Amino acid sequence: MYWKDEGYLLSKSNFDENSIIIEAFTYSHGKHTGIVYGGSSRKLKKNFQIGNKILLNWKSKGENKFGYFTTELIKPISPLYFDDKKRITCILASTSILKILLPERQINQKIYSSFEKMLDNLSLEKWINLYLYWEIFLINQLGFEINFLHNENSESKKKYIKINGKSFQIPKIYSKSNESNILRKDIKDALDFNKNLLMENFIIPNRLKLPFFRNSLENYYI
Repeated sequence: MYWKDEGYLLSKSNFDENSIIIEAFTYSHGKHTGIVYGGSSRKLKKNFQIGNKILLNWKSKGENKFGYFTTELIKPISPLYFDDKKRITCILASTSILKILLPERQINQKIYSSFEKMLDNLSLEKWINLYLYWEIFLINQLGFEINFLHNENSESKKKYIKINGKSFQIPKIYSKSNESNILRKDIKDALDFNKNLLMENFIIPNRLKLPFFRNSLENYYI
């Protein structure tokens, strides 16, 4: 079994003295796991920064068998932000979320394209807004449709959404009329809101744990 695809590195772990096991989110083959022989060598290890875009050649003895990768670096992403703790944390938060929520080997090119677009625009001033909307898009694609237009409180003009019998206020940042006047608190509110959606619909029901770096990103806006 052989295929060639592009993808983003979601995680890596040591396999033996010179090799690593990686998880990559690919365009045409979904999330895939495999061994990279020699991946921890001085020559190759710089390529395996979380979030980097890589070319992957995958081989195995069968479609459902554990396989191995040979790789080439397409685009370094993380090294661009090594001096920016917030953006690096954003990369680690998003890759960690994809790692735990994406089904193994299930293709989703819409999620892939949205993730790529978010990473490509991290250099923009309003990168955190892009990240917040990316989380909302991901939640929608994973099966929970969010309607920001219903359940309006006529007295306060605040909008709410109900999840599992609980009511959550929709943050100001998701109102297009308020996009130009976003405060630190508004970002924190949106991160809290997104976290509640993730927890109620995916994390708690599947007995998962919210990734460490997702909490860390939120802490920058306290």
